[in-house]
Amino acid sequence: MRAAGQRSSLARMLTRMNLLVSGAALLFACLAFVVYDVLSFRDHLVQSLSTQADIIGTNSASALLFNDPEAAARTLSALEHSPNIVSAQLLTPDHRRFTQYQRDPSAPAKEVPALPPGKDQAHWFEGTQVLLGRAIMFQGNRIGTVYIRSDLDEMKTHLRQYFTIAGVVLLLSMLAALLVSSIFRRAVAEPIVSLSELARVVSRDKDYSLRATPERSLGEVATLVDAFNEMLGQIQAQDRELRRAQEELENRVQARTAELTAANKELEAFSYSVSHDLRAPLRSIDGFSQALLEDYGEKLDTSGADYLRRIRFAAQRMSGLIDDLLTLARVTRSAVHRETVDCSTLAKSILEELQTGEPRRKVEFAIKEGLVVDADVRLLRVVLENLLGNAWKYTSRHDEARIEFGSTRDNGHRVYFVRDDGAGFDPQYASRLFGAFQRLHATTEFPGTGIGLATVQRIVHKHGGRIWAESAVEKGATFYFTLQ
Repeated sequence: MRAAGQRSSLARMLTRMNLLVSGAALLFACLAFVVYDVLSFRDHLVQSLSTQADIIGTNSASALLFNDPEAAARTLSALEHSPNIVSAQLLTPDHRRFTQYQRDPSAPAKEVPALPPGKDQAHWFEGTQVLLGRAIMFQGNRIGTVYIRSDLDEMKTHLRQYFTIAGVVLLLSMLAALLVSSIFRRAVAEPIVSLSELARVVSRDKDYSLRATPERSLGEVATLVDAFNEMLGQIQAQDRELRRAQEELENRVQARTAELTAANKELEAFSYSVSHDLRAPLRSIDGFSQALLEDYGEKLDTSGADYLRRIRFAAQRMSGLIDDLLTLARVTRSAVHRETVDCSTLAKSILEELQTGEPRRKVEFAIKEGLVVDADVRLLRVVLENLLGNAWKYTSRHDEARIEFGSTRDNGHRVYFVRDDGAGFDPQYASRLFGAFQRLHATTEFPGTGIGLATVQRIVHKHGGRIWAESAVEKGATFYFTLQ
């Protein structure tokens, strides 16, 4: 049923196309002939009226010279033998009517325009009539003007004949086109429909061993069928190769998955070792150094006490570095579990914790209300802790500071930002911000390990977003990020 419907649809399409092309070509040809004939007829009519006006002007010259309207009227009465002439008038040089002729004596005489300056003849097409005016000359002087008005009934009759002939030709051409379409349909439509049905079956069953075998077709259609069969052969060969490659890929994926699983286990074991085996010696170094300072500080000179304080600072910094590295490793391996998160509330809690740690600092907080996002709350907290913590840290040398958390729109996307008015940084080094162990300030100025922003970038990327920063030295910094 479907193949029959396709065959019928294609046949109708070919028939309509043939009729449309044939009809359009004939219609344009007929219109071109009609336009040409109308223009030619108009030119011929103007020439004919010009000749009649010349004859009337010659025959009326003496009547105009001797002021004899009756003789002029007799001259105009000769126009009775021209059925297309509606009226005629003779005017004096000052444009007064000298005499006139009306095919319908009861019809009122129409006013006529003056000839354009410098011209002896002019014509005007007025609806269904044409008016021609011609100057009457005698010995180089203009003694009057003759106006002849003619209808266009002859042209209408001519056009009706043209349209009748064109209609008959168009009808016969359509019948011939239908006959040609029927022959063309059998030669082209049926093989193409059979080919499309085979393509549908191949697409549905994925059986690339099928081949098209039309019984009759034109040369181009036969070439199409051969090309289709060749394409099926190539697809069949590629399908075999693809299946074989897919099997090999699956085996490789399984092997690589096993390797990654083992590597993850080793990484977890390493993280555990770092967490327990390295922290214990660092705690011992820090603890005993503190004990020495407390118990034997009086027995040490200034240099010895300073050395112990440096040992404690280095041990604490190493402990912080290990914590940041472990956080970065966990972020890299952890999956994203999305839920609805109130970013505004989360930011408030983080800033309250920072303020509690240093209650004497004067910092103004500006947090936009109602910022809700679909994200992993645990990872998003790490992002805001790092960004708000950096803002808190880099404004520490200002007596009064301002930290802002808000959002804006960029090309229709929601963009979140953390802004401060602290130390800032040189914008030419902005590309180094998000690399591990990259710092734009010395540890003597601001403490830190240089891993926090690298962790933030990985979390943002895991959420399908991006992060960037804008700043200037001592003019604060703004960190923007998006989440998908």
